[in-house]
Amino acid sequence: MTLPTPADLGVVLSDAPKDTDAPDRTATVPLGELVRVALRRNPKRAHLLVSTVLAKHVPTVPAVALAAGEVLGARVADVLDDGHRVDDATIGRLTALLPTATTDGERDRADRHRAATTLRTDLAVHRPDHPDVLVLGFAETATALGAMVAETLGARSLHSTRHDPEGAVAAAGFDEAHSHATAHRLLPEDPDWLPGDGTVVLVDDELSTGATARATIRALQALAPQRRWVVATLVDLRTPADVAATDALGDELGAPVTVVALGRGAVSLPDGLPQAAADLIAAHAVDLSPGAVSADSASLVGTGDDPTDAPRASRPAAEVTTLRAAPTATDRTGVPASRTRLPRTDVEGTAADLRSLLGAAPGRVLVLGAEEHMHTPLVVADALRRTGLDVTSSTTTRSPVAVLDDPAWPVRSGIRFRSRERTVDGPGERYAYNVRGFDAIVVLPEPGTDRALLEGDDGLLSALAAVTPRVVLVESALDRSGGSPADTGPRPLTGPSFGSYEPDDVTWLLQDLADVALEADTADRERAIQLEGANYAESLPVEYVPSPAYERLYEDALRRSADRVAEAVSIVTELVLHDRERPVLVSLARAGTPIGILVRRWAARYHGVLLPHVTASIVRGVGIDETALRWLAAHHDPDQVVFVDGWTGKGAITRELTAALDRFAETDGVRFRDDLAVLADPAGCTPLHGTRDDYLVPSACLNSTVSGLVSRTVFNRSVTPLGTLHGAKQYRHLGDRDHSRAFVAAIEDRFDAVRPRVIAALATDAAQAPTAAAAAADRAVDWRGMRTVEAIGAEYGIEDLHLVKPGVGETTRVLLRRVPWQVLVRDPEDVDVAHVVALARERGVPVVTRPDLAYSCVGLIHPLGSRVVEQPVTAATP
Repeated sequence: MTLPTPADLGVVLSDAPKDTDAPDRTATVPLGELVRVALRRNPKRAHLLVSTVLAKHVPTVPAVALAAGEVLGARVADVLDDGHRVDDATIGRLTALLPTATTDGERDRADRHRAATTLRTDLAVHRPDHPDVLVLGFAETATALGAMVAETLGARSLHSTRHDPEGAVAAAGFDEAHSHATAHRLLPEDPDWLPGDGTVVLVDDELSTGATARATIRALQALAPQRRWVVATLVDLRTPADVAATDALGDELGAPVTVVALGRGAVSLPDGLPQAAADLIAAHAVDLSPGAVSADSASLVGTGDDPTDAPRASRPAAEVTTLRAAPTATDRTGVPASRTRLPRTDVEGTAADLRSLLGAAPGRVLVLGAEEHMHTPLVVADALRRTGLDVTSSTTTRSPVAVLDDPAWPVRSGIRFRSRERTVDGPGERYAYNVRGFDAIVVLPEPGTDRALLEGDDGLLSALAAVTPRVVLVESALDRSGGSPADTGPRPLTGPSFGSYEPDDVTWLLQDLADVALEADTADRERAIQLEGANYAESLPVEYVPSPAYERLYEDALRRSADRVAEAVSIVTELVLHDRERPVLVSLARAGTPIGILVRRWAARYHGVLLPHVTASIVRGVGIDETALRWLAAHHDPDQVVFVDGWTGKGAITRELTAALDRFAETDGVRFRDDLAVLADPAGCTPLHGTRDDYLVPSACLNSTVSGLVSRTVFNRSVTPLGTLHGAKQYRHLGDRDHSRAFVAAIEDRFDAVRPRVIAALATDAAQAPTAAAAAADRAVDWRGMRTVEAIGAEYGIEDLHLVKPGVGETTRVLLRRVPWQVLVRDPEDVDVAHVVALARERGVPVVTRPDLAYSCVGLIHPLGSRVVEQPVTAATP
């Protein structure tokens, strides 16, 4: 039977007119896309607007919820900076992510995930830093939203709470009159949480009248007068009188109050709505009494938001599997700006462990947060989604919403359970909505939650076990360390918080050293490395910013080499897939990172597998980051790991990798295979290569602007203490010159064109996997590169062979990062070395023609404090 719709009851959503000159109103998301009308079991207000992007009542693609929060944060940044980050095109891209009633299938969710992650990465390039701003999110619905706004701004974060931890003393409190639970408290750890004369941003999901925001501003202004207030919300439904009241408050306090929103409009409510709603609920709402979720009557809870989901037959309740995750922080006590952009739990590790626990084909997965604990479950859900699973996210709630199992209504199934948490209003009934139709539900309760609080016949776990065949409980202790990576173990990074690649592409096993002064003059670095025994990774060179002419050389090299690189990527990928059942890609930061991304994309396109891809640091003289290896061993099968780089020079890194993995096997008892997969192997040191030719991989021409805006890696015990990951910086100020994603896209665009040649070259079988003979053919390791280097060292009197850098990629690095002495080229007219010759001319470095070279070119670093054989260069210098 078709039920009356909200429109049948007289409830109408309408968008605000677009005839205003206010800059924050130039582009808005249609109101009907951001919210849907539901009915409350609440005599104070009959209707409820259910957000399509909050991941609260309606399971949401995590990246879509994150994108909406970050667009809202960017809109706040535009107000604070008088900027223009959010334009009509941005709002259009966000609107396109929102599902309609007929477009929420698995493929559609996957498409929206990809589009949302791209939008998030594009926004992140222009992230500001506002460490003095405080962002205050409102419980329970806007806690994650506040965290997203704070992360976008680089600001301090805090959210209100209804929890009542033992011994806690509230710093402030306020009431929300129309809410089901009205009391809000603030429990910041920092006694200086509200300094005066600053900017405070209040974040809520909905601004009905603005009364709660105004009351909060008035209360907090009395504690510490602020210079400015901003109210950020998903939807602004205020009447002109409400707007005037907000403006008048700003005038009264002498501190302007600015409201920003993603959608603006009004909700028309007929006079008879409370009675009409009560009648509809009485006649048609699904019973959520405890008996309604028992095994023998599970069909009574509704069929959920998926029209293909039929009521389940009677079956035993699901068993609950437990996963113990890393300690997790809580946002309710405040997050300083220095931690806002750091992950607060080992999100990538939790996702990797869940992926392994759920198995190869777990079906549709719901990640369920707990009431105010919304943000960490959301980012874990996004990380799990990036492993290739069909994942959505939502949370439990206090709101008693009417469950109406009809497509016209957004809440179509639900469970009711009893909470035993300490809250200001004591234990009580809680709910989770739209939980039917999932093959597994992963529950992330508040960190430190005693499992006993979730158990019992009327507990959350029993209620979930009645409506899904599989429940996974993620238990984590409360992280009381203050969020320091040194105290809580390695915490991998992803975009858009770190690097300019999309989150799907790579996880960085690095720590962010953005605030550490590491850059040093090139000559000073060279003296320290050669004469004082410093490691080259203890400091960073000043990042080279290419000239327009040099960037044109890069673009020309990319056009010429795209097919060749694509072919090498494909060959290497096929060899790796032939050798391992489910490879885990570990690219060597940073040159290997774009190559690992390309390998992952080939495997996904032509084999339908999403390979895990992380990037880790390796340092000559130190080895590969052992903390990263321990993280890998904890979350992946070491035998499936394959290391990825761009090219080989003389084979020094290959030898470094083998030696480091041997040491690790002795100290930790874990053996990783030392295979290194590269596009070009002129050194003859690895069988997993696309070619042995020394040709230009275009990404070698540039530094961070083709490697995710990330610096070379840093190993310096003063900033990367024992037990922590190696570090790196990101250079967001170069965002306008970033080629990272464009480089990957340009190579991927040539995959289809080169695929027939790859199939022929590898003599693939019908399944298009290389035959054993093809995989082994002409791939013997002979270390030819090292013999060449030894001969050049003897000829030039260079005792330290680390100063001889063979190959076009390594020669480029010499010119960009070190103090070059000479450059040897086989043919100065070769287009593959055009950028090398150009760089040498820029820096006044002699270029010597050597037709007998085994490489296209060789870079010689100036040997300081040693006798060398001077070579005549004048006649051969271009």
